[in-house]
Amino acid sequence: MTDFNIIRVARTVLNVKDLDRSRKFYVNALGFIETERTDEAIYLRGLEEHTHHSLVLKKSEQYGVHALGYKVGSNEDLDRLQALFQSKGLKTKWMEEGTQHALGRALHVHDISGMPLEFFCKMDAAERMLQRYDLYKGAKIQRIDHVNCSVPDVEKAFSFFVNELGFACSEYTAADQDRIWAAWLHRKQTVHDQAFMNGEGPCLHHIGYWLPDPMAIIHCCDVLASLGYAASIERGPGRHGLSNAFFLYLRDPDGYRIELYSGDYLTSDPDFKPIRWDLNDPRRQTFWGTKAPDSWFNETAPFLDIETGKPVGTAPPTLEQKKPEFII
Repeated sequence: MTDFNIIRVARTVLNVKDLDRSRKFYVNALGFIETERTDEAIYLRGLEEHTHHSLVLKKSEQYGVHALGYKVGSNEDLDRLQALFQSKGLKTKWMEEGTQHALGRALHVHDISGMPLEFFCKMDAAERMLQRYDLYKGAKIQRIDHVNCSVPDVEKAFSFFVNELGFACSEYTAADQDRIWAAWLHRKQTVHDQAFMNGEGPCLHHIGYWLPDPMAIIHCCDVLASLGYAASIERGPGRHGLSNAFFLYLRDPDGYRIELYSGDYLTSDPDFKPIRWDLNDPRRQTFWGTKAPDSWFNETAPFLDIETGKPVGTAPPTLEQKKPEFII
């Protein structure tokens, strides 16, 4: 048991080159709500989100991800998390209230894999648009659901998040000798807040957003095609074996991967047993057996150092097999 309460993944902060170009994609095509815009950033949220934003797009020529933000229960939780990370010899940095727009006091850290994490408990409120059906458009984005990251040592990341941060495992992928090749970990009571996969890293693989139903994903494909974004569809639509969710993977104008996601399951019971998948099971990544493109395994986004803002160094994966090999 931990002495702090991490509630859920709550926001991400990305650099983009052109705010107008990004707004057309995220607001006009995907249906995000634009809470606020400045000359330097756009703050976006989903229809059911009652807080100021879950996605920040910052204008910059430097491609990369500033933070994966987690909401915690109290300011005291932030202090306890700082003590934990410092006890492990990991880098920490305080961002006092008012330093980041619409956000309270926040703790920025680098985790055991080098990923930049952020913990906060306070964010400005915003109107919840869930029943403003007149504003539904595009994919009808509801809320942030999860992040998936490529790391060189999944077992090391798994151990830290489960044993030190109090996450639970819903499903995992096993490679040779039952080594953990990928894992789906959660704090909220669904399949995941944080996923890890074997690969060059640490890097962001994708951000997942929850949609109301599979038809919202199908409709979004039509909207994307009609607006000239058909080439942005990288994979899907389809159904995952892992998580059972219906999915669509997109690449935004800067190359970040976004997953539109709907229909996983409840993981609240304390006696829930993690589901094991074999890496080479063709139903694992797509229940219908369809392969993912090579880009899905080979292309990621860099993380940025919490102090310098420069890309975090990466390392090759510890497990040799980099992607599934299907034998039909």
